[in-house]
Amino acid sequence: MIVSYEIPLLLLVLVTAGGAILVKDLMSSVLLLGSYSFFLSLAWAWLGAVDVAFVEAVVGAGLATVLFLLTLFGTNPKDTRLRRPPLSLATLIIFPLLGFLLLYAASDLPVYLDPNSPASVHISPTYLEQSYQDTHTPNVVTSVLMDYRSLDTMVETVVIFAAGIACALLLRRDAS
Repeated sequence: MIVSYEIPLLLLVLVTAGGAILVKDLMSSVLLLGSYSFFLSLAWAWLGAVDVAFVEAVVGAGLATVLFLLTLFGTNPKDTRLRRPPLSLATLIIFPLLGFLLLYAASDLPVYLDPNSPASVHISPTYLEQSYQDTHTPNVVTSVLMDYRSLDTMVETVVIFAAGIACALLLRRDAS
């Protein structure tokens, strides 16, 4: 069932993504990319993935946009115009076909909010029912992230830590 704000949100995500790719000015591209991340974080929040929405808003719409803008402010204004060759015929054929292929493949995904989907039937009840006995953690989200998916979470944590260190190194001021 489509709610009234799903289609406009999807259109905003698509328009800002396309706009960020097609504009010829880097400043406009950065601002459109930040808008894209913001609208994408709204979509994640609507889908119930609040943690992903939060990370997208902070890293995508916030930190990445600020870093791109700081980089652009440090460049020569004549270098902020993009010079692109015209699109080839292969590009105009392959990418729409790839898009249709992805849409066709998405038809095999379970229906959104389907209580009989494999994730809802097989793994979610196990997490909800046995979380405390298996992990001795009263919070189910914490037990899933830190116990059941600990290797995945560890790698995500290492990536975010490395990104934070890289940002700190890029933004540091020399003492001299």
